[in-house]
Amino acid sequence: MSPVYMESNKGSTPVQVALVYNYEAGENVMSYVNNISTHEGGTHVQGFRSALTRVLKSYADKNADKFKNLGKLTFTGEDFRKGLTAVISVKVQEPQFEGQTKTKLGNQEVVSAVSQTMAALLESWLEENPKTAQGIVKKVLVSAQARIAAEQAYKRIMVQRSDFMGGAGLPGKLADCSDTDPEKCEIYLVEGDSAGGTAKQGRNRAFQAILPLRGKILNVEKAMEHKIYENEEIKNIWTALGIRLEKKDDETVMNLDKLRYHKVIIMTDADVDGSHIRTLILTLFFRNMKALIDNGNIYIAQPPLYLLKKGKEERYCWNEQQREQAVKDLAGTGREENVHVQRYKGLGEMNAEQLWSTTMDPDRRSLKLVTIESAANADLVFSTLMGDDVAPRRDFIERNAKYARVDV
Repeated sequence: MSPVYMESNKGSTPVQVALVYNYEAGENVMSYVNNISTHEGGTHVQGFRSALTRVLKSYADKNADKFKNLGKLTFTGEDFRKGLTAVISVKVQEPQFEGQTKTKLGNQEVVSAVSQTMAALLESWLEENPKTAQGIVKKVLVSAQARIAAEQAYKRIMVQRSDFMGGAGLPGKLADCSDTDPEKCEIYLVEGDSAGGTAKQGRNRAFQAILPLRGKILNVEKAMEHKIYENEEIKNIWTALGIRLEKKDDETVMNLDKLRYHKVIIMTDADVDGSHIRTLILTLFFRNMKALIDNGNIYIAQPPLYLLKKGKEERYCWNEQQREQAVKDLAGTGREENVHVQRYKGLGEMNAEQLWSTTMDPDRRSLKLVTIESAANADLVFSTLMGDDVAPRRDFIERNAKYARVDV
């Protein structure tokens, strides 16, 4: 569908809304108050969501004869927002901001102002555009069916793990740590059983857990929601971490009260396949466990790319500049050809002691904290790189190919 724009300057709270539906699984709402970004949302977003759910549900009920299985489904507000991208802008005379970063609108009178305005505008638009309106309702039906299937799949995961802290129901491949204090514990998501075996040998068993992942996990950007919870590797991640989903204000939120590790570290090979696997895991966290990113729990391990040797001297390097300088330093006044350079393409090429000293030892390792500076930009990147639409991905590759490092 084409983007819909609605605007009203009536009343004390002028409202502008633009929205469009697509077949992505998530919701992407950007909100503004007096042209100031409110990325934590607030009462204007609450009013928008309330009107959207109420008006679309009413339209579907009045046109029930046009939709199959409508009466057999129970809807939630989330069903009406799956695949929604919207921009909401309001003008408030005396805005009151809440939240840690003061980017959440708190004026309660704005809820009804936006809800009433949005409802009137949307009702008129639906009546004037019946074909597109019916398409939106059919999309909502699909979302509801997918949600119900996902809830059933998620419940099966919950049944499989009866006691997180006691260890019952944890994945068989998980090599857990002995400490039970989440603040001290960390888990490595490792590519493959071979690297996982090396990591298990090299780790500190007191506070480091290892979960090997078999091959490439499901691309959640393209998958139906219930398929995500049915995927064996993703189920293992959910189960090992100990996180739960619960309903709050008609929205599914992630409960981190029983998170078993405060550091979740992605450790993959330093090659093309490893980069792809890392991207798939990051897509999973961004789309389905974003609270972990917001909470500062997700990290990326930085294994070295090179090991340089000359005689008994050894030096690890993490980039090309370090390698070039190390070659010169080790060669000294001699020939650079006498410096042996080993390129690590996989974690399995390192022994347990090397992996510990370079990548897992808290005193010597380097970890990258995964953050989201702009949710809108991050959403666009994941949709472009991991979504179904080929054209934007091809354009991205053509524009950025010159920056790529390819091993041949």
